[in-house]
Parts: sequence; C-alpha cells; structure tokens
Amino acid sequence: MTIGRVTSSMLSQRAVDGLQSNLARLAEIQEKLNTGRALNRASDSPTDSQAAMRLKSAVGEQEQYTRNAADARGWLGITDTALQSASTSLRRASDLAIQAGNGGALSADAREAIAVELEQIRDGLVGVANTTYLDRPVFGGITAGSAAYDAGGAYVGQPGAVERTVGDGARVRVDVHGPDVFGSTGDTVFDRLTDLAAAVRASDGAGVRAGIDKVANAQGWVTSALSEVGTRTNRVEAAEQRAKDAVITLSSSYTDIAGVDIAATVVDLQMQEVAYKAALGAASRVIQPSLMDFLR
Repeated sequence: MTIGRVTSSMLSQRAVDGLQSNLARLAEIQEKLNTGRALNRASDSPTDSQAAMRLKSAVGEQEQYTRNAADARGWLGITDTALQSASTSLRRASDLAIQAGNGGALSADAREAIAVELEQIRDGLVGVANTTYLDRPVFGGITAGSAAYDAGGAYVGQPGAVERTVGDGARVRVDVHGPDVFGSTGDTVFDRLTDLAAAVRASDGAGVRAGIDKVANAQGWVTSALSEVGTRTNRVEAAEQRAKDAVITLSSSYTDIAGVDIAATVVDLQMQEVAYKAALGAASRVIQPSLMDFLR
C-alpha cells in the first residue's frame, strides 16, 4: 500500500480549510439568529423556500380579506346607525300624526306646531339619507358625488352595488339602495311627510289618516333594510373570523418552515463555537512549526 507524502503545507492548508468551514457554519447560525429565519435565501432549501413563498402569499391574501371585512363592517355599521335614526324619526312622525288625527279640537297653533315638527323630521331624514362613510354616501350607490339626495329629497345617486370581497369567492354588498329605504321618485318618505304636514295644517282628517298609513308603510321599508343590513353584517363578521383564523394557521405553518427554533439554534451556536475553538487550537499546532523546528 502506497502512502502519499504529506507535507507541512498540506497540513496547513487543510487546517485553514477546516477553519473556513467552521467559520462559514458559525456565520450561518448567527445569521439565522439575527434574522429569526431559517430560510434567508432560496439556496438554503429550494423546496422549503417555494413552500414558504406560497404560504406567505396565502397569509397576505387572508390579511387582505380581513381588511376588506373591516371596511365592510364600517360601511354596514354606519348604515345600520342611519337606519336606526330613520326608524326613530318615523316613529315620532307617526305619533304626531296620530295625535293630530285624534285631536279634532286642536287649535290652529297646535296643528301648526305639529306640522312644523313633521317638516323638521322630513328635513332631518334628508340628512340621514345623505349619511356618508369615508365621504361616500351609503345610500347613493356608486355615485362619485358626496350626496344621495338633494335638499328637496330627490334621489341624485347612481344605482349600483358597492361590494367588498371578504373571502375566496365571497362578496358582500355594503351599501343600501336609497329608493329601497326612502321610496321611489314621486312617492318618497319625504313627499309623504310633506303631504302629512299639509293635511295637519288644513285639519284634513282623511288626509291625516292616509298619512298615518303611509308613514307606517315607510317604516316597513326601513325595517326591511335593517334586517338585510343585519344579515350582511353577520356574513361579514363570520368571514372576517374565518380569515383571521386562516392567518393564524398559515402563519404557524410558515413559521414551521421558515422560522428558527431559537433554543435549538442557540445550542447549535454554542456547539459550533466549541468546535471552532478546538479547530483553531489544532490549527495553531499544525501551522506553528517552522524550518528551525525541523532542524533541531
């Protein structure tokens, strides 16, 4: 068996190569601790890197669904508040109309006071109908303007659904079509309150009774819209919770692949430091001898 000649330079080079390898491993472990990631470049593990990228993309998608759902809740919350206000106003209008209808002996001043309050309710409802969320009218459809109704109570919005995507293939409408709540052109709740106020002023019993029925009917429009908004809100909240749960699950999977086990990595670093120091000591003995050492 032939044994090749081993020279001092060969031993020195091997010692240096070993030190470089130990240093590279030490630097790799330190990088993982510094970044908190096991995958700092695709070359660390091509397969795991691809899986991590897909998981990160999925997390981003679910986080976007969460943001969309939060925006949808904002729209629906403001709309619900507006509808509750409209319902309260119509109940008050109904009470006033019943008072006027039952008070055949009301004085002209009393009838005038009731009529004025009915007109104030009407004007207040126009304001409610122009409720906005982030400068968008919630009853104005897809209009680019800031109002759904003009001062006279005429619809100036643009019909169309404002929707938000809150899940994979799940879209929820967040606005309410104004005419569905406040009536169609020529027979709006504003028109009905105007007519009712005029009937009260004129002590028109038949007109007041008709107005009571019309206000009750308009109350039904609002109640129906409130029910629909409640149903949509439930859908949005359920979708938001699903998206949040998905973010947690996907993030956990991403951490399992790309994250670092801090405790294990610290132990690995300590072991590598010990190995490096041992290699450094061995190298110092190999590299130390000089020509004079061999001539002694």
